[in-house]
Amino acid sequence: AVAIFTGKANCPYYAKAELLADYLQTNLPSFRVHKITQHPDKWEQWLHDICETNGWEHSQSPIIWRELLDRGGKGQLLGGLNDFLEYAQQYYGITSMMLSEEMLDIAEENLQTHLEIVKEDEEIKSLIKPMQIWITSASVPVCYHLIPLLANGEVFGMTTEISIHLLDTDQFKEILRSIVMEAEDMAFPLLHSISEHTKIDQAFIDADIIIVLDDILLNLEVQSLENYIREVSEICQVYAPLIEKNAKSEVKVISSGKTFANLKATMLRTYGPSIRPENIIAVATSWESAAKAMLARKLNMNTAGVKDVIVWGNITGSNYIDLSHAKLYGYDCAIWGPANFQRPLLNMIYDSEWIHSELLSAQSALSCRLSRCTGMLPAHAVATVLRYWYHGSPSGEIISVGILSEGQFCIPEGIIFSMPVRFQNGNWEVMTGLEINETTQKVLGRLSHELVQEKLVALKEINEMHPYEAE
Repeated sequence: AVAIFTGKANCPYYAKAELLADYLQTNLPSFRVHKITQHPDKWEQWLHDICETNGWEHSQSPIIWRELLDRGGKGQLLGGLNDFLEYAQQYYGITSMMLSEEMLDIAEENLQTHLEIVKEDEEIKSLIKPMQIWITSASVPVCYHLIPLLANGEVFGMTTEISIHLLDTDQFKEILRSIVMEAEDMAFPLLHSISEHTKIDQAFIDADIIIVLDDILLNLEVQSLENYIREVSEICQVYAPLIEKNAKSEVKVISSGKTFANLKATMLRTYGPSIRPENIIAVATSWESAAKAMLARKLNMNTAGVKDVIVWGNITGSNYIDLSHAKLYGYDCAIWGPANFQRPLLNMIYDSEWIHSELLSAQSALSCRLSRCTGMLPAHAVATVLRYWYHGSPSGEIISVGILSEGQFCIPEGIIFSMPVRFQNGNWEVMTGLEINETTQKVLGRLSHELVQEKLVALKEINEMHPYEAE
């Protein structure tokens, strides 16, 4: 059995009881003590709660009980100081001779020590600052697949705790709650907390990372494309000022989803001018992965061996899959080499007709498949890009990311455009040294024009709704 002693830190009776308890523990091998010191301001509520839980009646400091560790169940109440003194005298023949002045001095020491311990604990806790991750439209399946990937330590490292905030509208509150409960049940060691939010004015507080998953269900028979573009702009008009107001100054914003990935990133930049432009990106990794898998099936090889496929342009719209820099690793053919030996993909595909004719229709099939995916692939894409952003991408490997154009590859400035980058030291850089052939350059010109027009439509729709603000 163990005796539990608890009382107010500044209580002289608690001081007398714990000193006698220490003496008994030192001199009696079978007597064990556990002490719980409470701040005077918290004592009354704590005493009320412990008595209510155990069905006890006790109103003063200290309160002492015995717990039989091998039997379970609630403890056996001994009572207060007088009860304990009587217990010690009856069972062990020991009496405390402490004087009142000693009791008061020790009580004062107890209070100061308790305050120092509390302060030290708070300082230690303040050093543990979990990374704050906000996910919008969090009821979608992508979020469900994304949470384990973020919480298992592989994205941010095995020493970085994270707090996840799920944001959506009131109608999805129950879905958010069930996701929160399931994530808590999984007890990820690095998941400091996970919570649901439906009040938009509280969105993005202290955010380090914001993952925007909002999507528009496109049906051009019901509404025009212009109306859908306006919906996207309206969402970004709400989010961007809140990000500026509530998030950390270095916040990283990631646009994903099945529709308007580029436009969402562009409009968040437009309506959130104080957000660092290099910290707003759109994820193209789903397209990259799907294209690599399609090529691997054609070549009858492992998808992981296909590298440097570039996705240019509008990630969830008109884009161009560029194979001119693609390489194959571990391809089974007449020439063998070490693990890092690579071959240009175009040299290995002898069916040039397939490259020129079927790739276009294959892109359409990829688009259709990605629009129907259940969320595992886009979740993996977001997690992969985040891991690269924080820890660097594989050396020499090309990664496609939608970033704010500054005129690279003759792409107009001010639009989010998917292009080849590499991640290192917590940043990314555009691989401007890549040679772009004439055919690709013409395609980039067409894709740029489409994205510029999309942005102009978005701004026009908003200006028509708010003419005075536009002036």
